[in-house]
Amino acid sequence: MKNKDFYHNCTLCPRKCGVSRDEGKTGICGVTDTLRLSRAALHFWEEPCISGTKGSGAVFFSGCSLHCVYCQNEPIARGISGKNVEPQRLAEIFLELQEQGANNINLVTGEQYVPHIFTAVESARRQGLRLPVVYNTGGYERVETLKMLEGIVDVYLPDFKYMDPEIAAKYSHADDYPDVAKAAVAEMVRQQPSPCFDWEDKKREDKIPTEACEGAIMTRGVIVRHLLLPGCLKDAEKIIRYLHETYGSQIYLSIMSQFTPLSNVREYPKLNRRVRRKTYDRLVDYAIQIGVEAAFIQEEGTAEESFIPDFESCEGV
Repeated sequence: MKNKDFYHNCTLCPRKCGVSRDEGKTGICGVTDTLRLSRAALHFWEEPCISGTKGSGAVFFSGCSLHCVYCQNEPIARGISGKNVEPQRLAEIFLELQEQGANNINLVTGEQYVPHIFTAVESARRQGLRLPVVYNTGGYERVETLKMLEGIVDVYLPDFKYMDPEIAAKYSHADDYPDVAKAAVAEMVRQQPSPCFDWEDKKREDKIPTEACEGAIMTRGVIVRHLLLPGCLKDAEKIIRYLHETYGSQIYLSIMSQFTPLSNVREYPKLNRRVRRKTYDRLVDYAIQIGVEAAFIQEEGTAEESFIPDFESCEGV
């Protein structure tokens, strides 16, 4: 099948809106079949085993099928920000990030371009790309689309946002999110069933690390993120319990606290505030109580720091 065939009556995402993006139309994701990138640069705000000290080679794609009401990158999600490129240029960008010393190629919200991503990664590997490929996603993914990435993606980095369909419908217009995310994570773990690591400093002579210790970079595996939202502690606990009971040490959890209310949540009073530190600590304590060991947590003060890059310049594109 040619790439353009996947974009005709497009069903790449769970919305399955059926728009012919190859004819210049835009679907729920907000973009046509033309690759549109917002930024390609070293990124230092991911988990330690993703960013390390050299940075993750993050490529931010325009468009998104989820459209969360609290989105931090709304111009990107709506497909407004960005620059159009050809798949071969994307392959060149991967190689440029490798030259800059990136620990990996980090594909941020790229589901709407999976056929193009497949082509670009294959091309870059033929030209010498050696870095692990990370698929960084909101967790709202079709299993059929994820299967296209088998052998392409080395590390999956999905969110698991909601367990309650009502909350998912209210904040992401997707009451099917819990079931979709469960199936998506299951497919990711099927493809990458156990975490693997290497030293960021390839000159180290220590034994290859078997866990996410200081100086280690994940080369294969799954890290599932959960961003604690205001007023959603109980739902967060259900997510942590489900993931731990289902996958145990097969995956790493990343429990995040940096929710930042922007102007787009004024109509959602429960979201128009930060998460209290004591609430976040309760979630971490809960995770420890049920036996979670393979997890990343965030230090106090993280929410005050900037996690939103400048996308206007389309750096690296």
